[in-house]
Amino acid sequence: MSALSTGCHRKVASQQPTCDEIESASRPKILTEADCYSELGFSFPSVKKWTIIIVIFLVQTSMNFNTSLYSNAISGISEEFNVSKQAARCGAMIFLILYAFGCELWAPWSEEMGRKPILQLSLFLVNIWQIPVGIAPNFATIMVGRALGGICTAGGSVTLGMIADLWEPDDQQYAVACVVFSSVGGSVLGPVVGGFVEAYLPWRWNIWIQLIFGGFVQLAHLILVPETRTSVMIDRIAKRRREKGENVFGPTELTLLKDRFSGKEIMGTWLRPFHMLLTEPIVLCLSMLSGFTDALIFIFIQSFGLVYAQWNFSTVAVGLSFLPIMIGYVITWIMVIPVIKRNIHERRSKPNDERAQYESRLWWLLYTAPCLPIGLIGFAWTSLPQTHWIGSMFFSALVGIANFSIFMATIDYMICAYGPYSASATGGNGWARDFLAGVLTVPATPFYENIGGDYHLEYASTILFCISIILVATVYVVYFFGPTLRKRSPFAQKLLHARTDIHATMEHRK
Repeated sequence: MSALSTGCHRKVASQQPTCDEIESASRPKILTEADCYSELGFSFPSVKKWTIIIVIFLVQTSMNFNTSLYSNAISGISEEFNVSKQAARCGAMIFLILYAFGCELWAPWSEEMGRKPILQLSLFLVNIWQIPVGIAPNFATIMVGRALGGICTAGGSVTLGMIADLWEPDDQQYAVACVVFSSVGGSVLGPVVGGFVEAYLPWRWNIWIQLIFGGFVQLAHLILVPETRTSVMIDRIAKRRREKGENVFGPTELTLLKDRFSGKEIMGTWLRPFHMLLTEPIVLCLSMLSGFTDALIFIFIQSFGLVYAQWNFSTVAVGLSFLPIMIGYVITWIMVIPVIKRNIHERRSKPNDERAQYESRLWWLLYTAPCLPIGLIGFAWTSLPQTHWIGSMFFSALVGIANFSIFMATIDYMICAYGPYSASATGGNGWARDFLAGVLTVPATPFYENIGGDYHLEYASTILFCISIILVATVYVVYFFGPTLRKRSPFAQKLLHARTDIHATMEHRK
């Protein structure tokens, strides 16, 4: 017969637990990614992942489609409400500016509450605010509806976050390319469709088409896209396991919502992208470059009518003149596939080479970024009425190539360079793109009409060319001096130290 023990920490038999073990077993286990990796978005089948990306592609397209289609309603709004066209353009401006802030406001909530409910709420509100604009009895209603629609648009801060939920950082470039294409492509799709609407339908149809498209993508998202946010999924997995008797909890289940969302934490999260934009040289340089190229598209939307009126283009033809920019996007989308393969190979073959891990992501910009100034100066001086219009379209395609590649490469680089702070870094990038596009929408037409004399169209684009040279130079500065700039970055240094500690821990375990 076994001898009984009188000590709490002395085992009666090898099969009996100690008091410490009993106490440890009574404490709930907090699940981590490693405990349920096979059930998270990272482990979804490829078909499921790409179904989600296709829907997100449509969602992002609809968001940017909303920003640009309004421009084809300007003439109708001006006539019906007896306001100037410049005043009517304020509807486009206010949407874009508040869209820039809306992206930053929605992102933290998607990380805590889940991607799906937040994106559904955003899409629903954007669709709702289309209605007062579509039935507006006065111009003030249009401005209020557009403002509310802009601030309610979640944008790339949520859609790019979903990619991070589905792929590890080194495998997500193909999906990022899809979302980038939908973002830049949606802005160009607006004037193409809008040309037909302006020619054949009342101006309010520009709004109703946005609502129809938005309703369709919201329904598709509701039916086809599951929750992907990792922390939310782990909470749900823990709940299912508790129902089976396991004493486990998700990473946020034991924390009250009011504690997770204190006023200080919310303000810190919302202000971090702007703090990084103003204090991080890499973020500032690349965001200004990315923002300027995107703003050019919205300046083009206002200027193409002036340029192609010289060749007596109809409203429909002016809309179709944006197709070369779209062709530039398609060309770049195809180009990016071998570039991604090359970069992945270089990073994996040189794991300890800092330039291979970071600056290789900017390598192709050394060749594509110059397409921006080349496209601008070429567009400027092929806009003369005595030249053929096809020349200006060729150069606008080069601007499209530059816009896509700059947006794609800057996001990819920031995600790698700033790790856990990448959402704030790319948030600053997205904010710069939308904010600059909004600010420059209203002065674009007067800028093209009032610069110089007989060559006012050419001089205006030449000024943009001069600005672009300075901004494109930042690509080469970051590429060749990136390691030095990162050493001066507190955010990048925190990430570097964290990675070093993780590597040392793994080596110690070996």
